[in-house]
Amino acid sequence: MENEITLPQMLPDDLNAEWLLDYYPQGTCKISFSGLHKRNTYNDIVDMELMANKTLHLTLSRNSIYNSLPEYMFHPIDRFDNLPKSEEKELFERELEKQDEEITNAYKFFSPTDILLFHLRANVRESIEKYAKEDIIMQHILGDSMTEKQRNNRFIQAVIHYLPQCRIIRGNKTLLALMLRKIFGDEGIKIGRRTELHSYEDPHPRYADSMDMELNDGYVAGEYTEPVQTYRIIYWDNKECEKDLSLFLNEIEELRAFIQDYFLSIEEELVFEIVKDDEPMQLGEESASHFLNYNINI
Repeated sequence: MENEITLPQMLPDDLNAEWLLDYYPQGTCKISFSGLHKRNTYNDIVDMELMANKTLHLTLSRNSIYNSLPEYMFHPIDRFDNLPKSEEKELFERELEKQDEEITNAYKFFSPTDILLFHLRANVRESIEKYAKEDIIMQHILGDSMTEKQRNNRFIQAVIHYLPQCRIIRGNKTLLALMLRKIFGDEGIKIGRRTELHSYEDPHPRYADSMDMELNDGYVAGEYTEPVQTYRIIYWDNKECEKDLSLFLNEIEELRAFIQDYFLSIEEELVFEIVKDDEPMQLGEESASHFLNYNINI
């Protein structure tokens, strides 16, 4: 049956009630408090009962507001004093019944406020766990030097969530590619990847001067080749090209620099190539003079 409420079985010792309620739909659990003294013998959840209206009733060994207030506000402090010896047993039992009734009524009176505070604590706990689960604290620590312009960049906003994993992603081309595909995919932008050999010049050549160094690791000349992964961004259409291209190029360059700083080693370089895979791009005369000389290899 859909949304059927069942009695939980084999729960861990001293299970927190807020944790258990995360697994039940709102409004399907009833909470009662029995006082903190029960914790000396029992766990947080003293009793569980499946009620006739298909709700789960939890009795918790926690203090109500009633338990925190002075005794004399609810019960006579001399209730069991000066009982006649001849009627002591009968009067004692009668006064005890009155006290139990007063305790029950006091719990009922404070129950709405107790439950409200309970759910407030549960919401705070949920927020803290979400805050910790998403590692927002580390996001703020690692990104505390970000500029306001970077924080407003829509692509960098998506990258911030990966900052706590930057050490794992750094140097892992597969994870970097997956991250970029997710970031651009959420914006509806296609991205591809290809590896090319690029030539570089080094005024300080390396030589194979160690026993474990392979021949290919050293070179005598000042020029050498390295494989470079280029990411091809397939973005614009003719209708919005003139209006959005300049802004988009700035956003991509900010993103490239941000990823270069946080997710790539100093030996690596990130290259974005912006392409259009259908009909040739058309530019008006005014915009053509501005964009035609732009190097799209960022």
